[in-house]
Amino acid sequence: MAHVRDVRFEHHREALGVGESRPRLSWRYEGTRTVPEFVEIEVQGQNGTRHVRVRGDDHVLRAWPFAPLTSRERSAVRVRALDRWGAAGVWSAPATVEAGLLRTEDWLARMVAPPRGVDGEGGAVELRRTIDLTLPVRHARLYVTSWGVHVAHLNGVRVGEERLAPGWTSYHHRLPYRAHDITHLLGMGENLLVITLADGWYRGRLGWDAGFSRVYGERTAVLAQVEAVLQDGRSLELGTDEHWFAAPSPVVATSLYDGETRDERRGAAAWSPVEVLDAVPHALVAPTTPPVLPTEVLVPVASEVVDEGTTRYDLGQNLVGVLRMRVAGPSGATVTVRHAEVVEDGRLAVRPLRGARAIDRLVLGGQPVTWQPEFTVHGFRYADITTDHRDVRVEGVQAIVVHTDMRRTGHFECSDPELTRLWENARWSLRGNAVSVPTDCPQRDERLGWTGDIAVFAPAATTMYDCAGFLSSWLADLAAEQEENAGAPPLVVPSILGPTPPVAVWGDAAVVVPWTLYERYADVSMLRRAWASMTSWVELVRRRAGDDLIWEGDRQFGDWLDPAAPADEPAAARTDPDLVATAWFARSARLVARAATVLGRTGDARRYAALADAVAAAFRRTFTTPAGRIAGETQTAYATALAFDLLPDAAARQEAARRLVGLVEREKYRIATGFAGTPFLLDALTDTGHVQVAYRLLAETSPPSYRYQVRMGATTIWERWDSLLPDGSVNPGEMTSFNHYAYGAVADWLQRVVGGVAPLEPGYRRTAIRPLPGGDLTHARTSLLTPYGRIATHWRLDDDRYTLNAVVPTGVTAEVGLPDGTRHVVGAGDHTFTTRHRPAYPPSSTPPPGPPDATLARRTVNRSPGPVHRGRAKGQGHSAC
Repeated sequence: MAHVRDVRFEHHREALGVGESRPRLSWRYEGTRTVPEFVEIEVQGQNGTRHVRVRGDDHVLRAWPFAPLTSRERSAVRVRALDRWGAAGVWSAPATVEAGLLRTEDWLARMVAPPRGVDGEGGAVELRRTIDLTLPVRHARLYVTSWGVHVAHLNGVRVGEERLAPGWTSYHHRLPYRAHDITHLLGMGENLLVITLADGWYRGRLGWDAGFSRVYGERTAVLAQVEAVLQDGRSLELGTDEHWFAAPSPVVATSLYDGETRDERRGAAAWSPVEVLDAVPHALVAPTTPPVLPTEVLVPVASEVVDEGTTRYDLGQNLVGVLRMRVAGPSGATVTVRHAEVVEDGRLAVRPLRGARAIDRLVLGGQPVTWQPEFTVHGFRYADITTDHRDVRVEGVQAIVVHTDMRRTGHFECSDPELTRLWENARWSLRGNAVSVPTDCPQRDERLGWTGDIAVFAPAATTMYDCAGFLSSWLADLAAEQEENAGAPPLVVPSILGPTPPVAVWGDAAVVVPWTLYERYADVSMLRRAWASMTSWVELVRRRAGDDLIWEGDRQFGDWLDPAAPADEPAAARTDPDLVATAWFARSARLVARAATVLGRTGDARRYAALADAVAAAFRRTFTTPAGRIAGETQTAYATALAFDLLPDAAARQEAARRLVGLVEREKYRIATGFAGTPFLLDALTDTGHVQVAYRLLAETSPPSYRYQVRMGATTIWERWDSLLPDGSVNPGEMTSFNHYAYGAVADWLQRVVGGVAPLEPGYRRTAIRPLPGGDLTHARTSLLTPYGRIATHWRLDDDRYTLNAVVPTGVTAEVGLPDGTRHVVGAGDHTFTTRHRPAYPPSSTPPPGPPDATLARRTVNRSPGPVHRGRAKGQGHSAC
């Protein structure tokens, strides 16, 4: 009999305060090779216990089978399998779901702001209210959000572990609130609720140079509501109103970019009544993304005294978070912490931070304290801690890793520790750039949700973590802001740049990201919600392309950060930006056609498929010859045309593949692609039978290459292939980050090709298990927790003997391919296959291509998108990702 495990609701990690009245159900099966024909679902709630019998094969995002939840309603759900004769298995562990405040009228609280005299601008301010109880409570909730970032304490105890709440969204469109269980924190008598509020993304500095501040509003504010049921059954409700008071906090300065200063000498100040602002904001929503949490603690791997009063700590890992330490010393003494990703010439390399100061300070009040900043995070591996008094003692230094608390789902390792490290570098870059939104970098004066980065990295991200809630929340902001930007997704989401032009790859995130989420999580609603956004983008590009369907003449980022581009001209790539733009136009049109088919929009499916065919034909007419040669003769041009299936027939593909291999060999297996081409280079080689060439490219150690970064000590993915030069100096480009995940797109290839696990149907319900050994690898292991369960592979080579172990979960069919060409279709279970190993694809010895065809010579120019904000143009050194 099947055992039911892991009952869950929508894509929530914790289903407390959800915004869905009919949350879809998912679960997994264990202990059986076949899906039970029927299951029984039980719900226990305020209306008693109810049961329903449903088919067992529909167990991923199954429609809620009971009456809709009402606001605050809490239910426990269990599931058990039934056999064909009706006999029941064991109940699953109960999973609880609780609805949030689903109606505006459920809120009695109002937004309150500190009075202007204690506004806390630049620092943090405390808002407080006492709660008097004459009876114990049965259960209690705190619903809270803010304009700004906040943390709540009840009777001196922190309420939850969330950092930088409520996160960063397009606040005018979506302001999420969070529900907290505070039952255990309330006692009889007087209870003190304190909410500390800082500028955060709402009013703080964002962007480069002088940056932007007050992007969303002039004043920070809090909306909070406490609801409790007392022991005698009576209810207590109170919210932020004129009975709250405010005063400055010990955090005298705090900024996401510049760091935080806390003065322990600041005592209690006079409390002033708050100012009541608007009623409940119209944009209030329950969150769909997990909160930002501390997820790991690292201790330094080394420390050294670098100057009088200064000790440098090496965490051994480039991370995002803050330091925590125990500090004791005389009143007025100061501890200063400076952060950086790398060390150059014996000093912290702070130039890559540009305008971000990344400095935290603690002014002691005479008593020992355990200190960690609250309203900031830094991207760093190294930290210099300086004390200005000889009697100051700093002990117990730790790094607190902070990011959106996505569930880890993927693992990869292989016999080559450098490739294993490469995959881990991509994973750490995802962690560091998933602080509420998917950002480009976490350390300098930028940290923005550049759409192009996640457009190329989303497939890799979903092999590592469950990104469904995280990215679907971000897509909701993208869609809302795209509508205000004339159909073009803003270059950064949430948008702070004002109107921005349509740019290929970056704008294509509107199509690529929702399609990736559907493919990986089998959630049709992802496509349904994104449909207007997807089609709006493709229709906009259609208009820009004109009758010939070639998108040309507009300013583009193109193959951004091509390694041959000058350090201060990252858009000056070898590949024609019009070629890149048109290729991505064809790809997005094709994905929209597939989405229309999934959604049952038959007419739209035909229309967009015809558009994709027409754009592909235009691409061939303009950029290729019938023989398979492509304009510009670049790795990106060939990889893109092959990966997007833009060539006319097998012969043209074969010739294009041959020429791509020649280009790779001419570059001595070094990478010659930027953001637009890199994600497809290895796949283009692999899919055309040149697996060993792909492995050889992956084995290269001289720059630009993947292993160069690893051998230079990288623990995250770099923005530039040579962010650190061979002599150990930092790349002279103004735009140099050591934590950018775009080139980490290779992690998806490592899982699909080296590990061998790739989806054939949404959610991996039908999966390809086909590792392709190559290079010097002797074994590899990968696992992925899919919506249906854990898929795992482990292959190894012993001389010429190849053994593959595969784990397939219940409900999944796997198509297994072996190196000798044999194929097997298997269902759930543990499977072992053994065969002799002979490389299916021998190394290539293709000669390099000749000079480009003169008839295909097109202008290759640096068309950066031009000024998109108050300040310098994008093509003048700022990151586009």
